[in-house]
Amino acid sequence: MARRVPQLRPGHHLQLLEGSREFFPALVAAVDAARAEVLLETYIFDFTGSAAEVAYALERAARRGVLVHVVVDGYGTPDMPEAWQDRLDQAGVQWLVYSRPGVLGLLMPGQWRRLHRKLCVVDGEIGFCGGINILDDYHDPNHGTLESPRLDFSLRVVGPLVAEMRATMMRQWLRIVALDKLKRARWTGALELLRTVGMGRRPAEPVASHGEPNARAALLLRDNLRNRAAIERSYLRAIGHARQEIIIANAYFVPGGRLRRALAGAAKRGVQVSLLLQGRYEYFMQYYAARPVFGTLLAAGVQIHEYAPSFLHAKVAVIDGHWATVGSSNLDPLSLLLAREANVVVDDPRFAARLRKRLVQAMQLEGQPMDASAFGSRPPLQRAKEWLALMIMRGALMIQGKTYR
Repeated sequence: MARRVPQLRPGHHLQLLEGSREFFPALVAAVDAARAEVLLETYIFDFTGSAAEVAYALERAARRGVLVHVVVDGYGTPDMPEAWQDRLDQAGVQWLVYSRPGVLGLLMPGQWRRLHRKLCVVDGEIGFCGGINILDDYHDPNHGTLESPRLDFSLRVVGPLVAEMRATMMRQWLRIVALDKLKRARWTGALELLRTVGMGRRPAEPVASHGEPNARAALLLRDNLRNRAAIERSYLRAIGHARQEIIIANAYFVPGGRLRRALAGAAKRGVQVSLLLQGRYEYFMQYYAARPVFGTLLAAGVQIHEYAPSFLHAKVAVIDGHWATVGSSNLDPLSLLLAREANVVVDDPRFAARLRKRLVQAMQLEGQPMDASAFGSRPPLQRAKEWLALMIMRGALMIQGKTYR
């Protein structure tokens, strides 16, 4: 049985980071100050543009004797450039791949269960959690150079939940080592690796605390073991308790029945519900499968804004000016039923105000409001694409042994 949503604990210093232009400098600074250990998980690790600065920082850390573990998803990061592979190997960066796709790729059962979370812990003291891959804001692996930066967020954390982040990352590392059986031929010293896991000297210097002080926060995980519904349950609880305002920004928005009813119910009882969603075509299934749910929400009074300047990749929310979440989980079946995800939930008016201000700005200045009547009269071809996308999504879920209404 899935566990209850963890209790929020005080004592956290939080810093909201927008895009790689803010996230990468903060991440590089933490890695450059590391004295013992750097743990990093990401879905995509790209080496284009500013993303290479993160790779250089990991290389520098490993060369000065810091234990550096990197885990990437086998579908999100299928290949590493050979030159970088040699550099990181020679530096001593220890690199694992989560679930390499088989011959049939995503057509095989279990292959949609991806490692989608984006976590980093440095020296057990500083943590990062959010939706930003190691990917330059202006670069997309499928679409090339972007005219405007994608919209996404991460969180720098100092406080009690960093230990939880480290523990879940270490468990994931050891699980991959066991399942993969160290098949990568260039790996040596497996026993030494296992002996050094979790060891290392902690830095004596105090950790710099930035951002909002003493916030209450909790780490929410989604996996296929003990944490199958914690993130969705947290959203449902916060939406159910909302009295004034709900703002959600989500890249791939295909909510199931419970989330749809919760959002529509909140709007009907007088809560202002605003959604900032993907406005540009990125992937066929995610883009078109989201559209059929819009009619019900618009009819209930939910305001929908489509982000226009670039791709929206954020997975954040603010409710009633004090509850907020930043993380990797979309509100679609791939995230809520299959992928490994990580979100931080915060209850702090100061932090929520910062995130809310940016989302309101994005909706007012960078979003295109959706008109209910115009949506209702969309052409038959678009409706056919929506139906096809939903069938593809349902078929993919059936292969994985899941259903989603």
